[in-house]
Amino acid sequence: MGRLFVITLEGNIYSCKHCRTHLALSDDIVSKSFHCRHGKAYLFDKVVNVTLGEKEERMMITGLHTVVDIFCVGCCSIVGWKYEAAHEKTQKYKEGKFILERFKVFGPDGSYFATPHDATFGSSDADDA
Repeated sequence: MGRLFVITLEGNIYSCKHCRTHLALSDDIVSKSFHCRHGKAYLFDKVVNVTLGEKEERMMITGLHTVVDIFCVGCCSIVGWKYEAAHEKTQKYKEGKFILERFKVFGPDGSYFATPHDATFGSSDADDA
């Protein structure tokens, strides 16, 4: 394995809850109205310090999407996913964007969302993007 280069962000930062590696800036949030199997999720225009998993087709609330899971480079924890392709015309705006699951990251104030007791353990997607 090669040397690990980690980008340090400045400003209001979202970071991995396991190792505190910086992942995104609050300025890059596109929407806070997404949901995943662990609760809330945010759609970001860009993220840093992640590696990409394998492409897969995933059926979500808003239709079929091609996605790749994203993993923190600091600890290899899964922190969300990237939309590679949306098969529904109305969902094309998601392509190339990233979801960070709030349960898996610290917010700018150091907070994170605990798993709600009534979390849905099925497909995930936006409620109202």
